[in-house]
Amino acid sequence: MTTTALYDIPGPRARGRHLTYGLLATAVIVALIGRVLHLLLDTGQFTYAKWNPFAYQGIQELLLRGLGNTLKAFSLAAVLSLALGAVLALGRLSEHRVLRWAATLVVEFFRAMPVLVMIFFIFVALQVQPLPALVAGLTLYNGSVLAEVFRAGVGSVERGQREAAYSLGMRKTQVMRHVLVPQGVRAMLPAIISQLVVVLKDTSLGFLITYEEFLHAGKLIASNLDYDLPFIPVVLVISPIYIGMCMLLSWFATWVARRERRDPRTGGLEVAPAEPGTLLPGGGPPTAPKP
Repeated sequence: MTTTALYDIPGPRARGRHLTYGLLATAVIVALIGRVLHLLLDTGQFTYAKWNPFAYQGIQELLLRGLGNTLKAFSLAAVLSLALGAVLALGRLSEHRVLRWAATLVVEFFRAMPVLVMIFFIFVALQVQPLPALVAGLTLYNGSVLAEVFRAGVGSVERGQREAAYSLGMRKTQVMRHVLVPQGVRAMLPAIISQLVVVLKDTSLGFLITYEEFLHAGKLIASNLDYDLPFIPVVLVISPIYIGMCMLLSWFATWVARRERRDPRTGGLEVAPAEPGTLLPGGGPPTAPKP
């Protein structure tokens, strides 16, 4: 058993306290959930009249069409944001002062601009259709944020890696593509996925410019007097789907991170440590490993 100076194994009394705190927290959470369910039942949110609309084929098609439009807007905005972020990050890392200043100005301007303001400006002032306006606003904002993520990820690689690559005669583009970016991806990945989750959630702003996305479809159902205004049922249907899509993105990030930690030259196995003495300059060829 290994121990560190920063952590002591809890004793019997500490474990008892932790168990007590856990039971109290669980009891509080259960009580809150029970209170919420009681309020929902007391106000008739689970009655047949409020949930019956979801059995209609027209309502189901409306929700599916809205979900498809949400995924369409997210896909376009995510791809374009990643591309714009990469271009702006290259500009920020450029050795040419003019390019660096121009990229910095663009990044700082669009990062400071509220995304809703940009969407409204593109939609109203430039008279752009709802989908392009939504995608453009999301791309400008999230692309600027991702540019800083990419720049920070590349900057997190040790300076010696860059210097060693240059000493081998590699050009700057080769150093960036083969040395800095592959190593910086591990540092970038959590922030990239977090920003893509933001893109997914911000697609709901499309209902403000009449884009028929998932939230817009739910709003149409919830505001229909024929269905007795089923606001809470609509929320209970839409929210888990948004949460599920965000969790799917997080799972995908975890899967990619696992693959990045493996060496492709070894067929997915961890890289074995080198034999002592194999990297000594001027020595003979490394001996074959013992069976």
